[in-house]
Amino acid sequence: MPELPEVEVSRLGISPHIEGQQISAVRVHDSRLRWPVPAQVHQVEGERLTAIRRRAKYLLLETGAGTLILHLGMSGALRVVPSATTLKKHDHIEIVFEHGVSLRLNDPRRFGALLYSETEVMNHSLLSKLGPEPLTEAFNTDYLWQRSRDRKQSVKTFLMDNQVVVGVGNIYANEALFKAGINPKRSAGKISKQRYEKLVPIVKQTLSEAIKQGGTTLRDFTNVDGSPGYFAQQLLVYGRGGKRCVNCRQILKEIRLGQRSTVYCTQCQR
Repeated sequence: MPELPEVEVSRLGISPHIEGQQISAVRVHDSRLRWPVPAQVHQVEGERLTAIRRRAKYLLLETGAGTLILHLGMSGALRVVPSATTLKKHDHIEIVFEHGVSLRLNDPRRFGALLYSETEVMNHSLLSKLGPEPLTEAFNTDYLWQRSRDRKQSVKTFLMDNQVVVGVGNIYANEALFKAGINPKRSAGKISKQRYEKLVPIVKQTLSEAIKQGGTTLRDFTNVDGSPGYFAQQLLVYGRGGKRCVNCRQILKEIRLGQRSTVYCTQCQR
């Protein structure tokens, strides 16, 4: 599923084409997404899109009337196309702008969402209890160390807990823990502060590099014939179960933690 870097690259990709433009219509071609699309989304019609922000994996499309909350779910992708372009299969949501382009959400599995907040969007139930953004100063060694105390859960599931820190999804948790040399099965509460001091900047670096790489290799967001796809990455462990470790040549082990695929090196990660 799209993780924080993919969502951030999506924001960067669509913003130049629609930010500051006036919304003429919100067309809901299929409201059966993760939650039914509320009728209130039409309240932004006639309003100018003043900003596109991201909180965790949610895109926030802000107007003077309120904010559209957009989530890509498991399989969602965004693209900006001329409004006269024929709809593709699974184009469920279309936000039409007066300058002749439309933002379309294509979501084959329909786990995405489009919701609306008329009041302060950060108080919305989906956003109000989220942890800090991983690329901000609020996510630091002292914070992560304190949150980990007495935690018996594995450090990997701890790192993926959105109430601890947002956006460190499965791919990047695997990668960061490998780079930090930490066994993903270890209890979060038993890891020393010194090891968290090493892990925090690695998480930041891993996500930053993914965003930077995505900005140069993700498909064009104005491509009519195709939808944005994942960018090519040099993954060290994720998806490489049964292959050799890039460091010690040991066979990488793949297990399930928190119902998610977890790949690590039994030699390099302690």
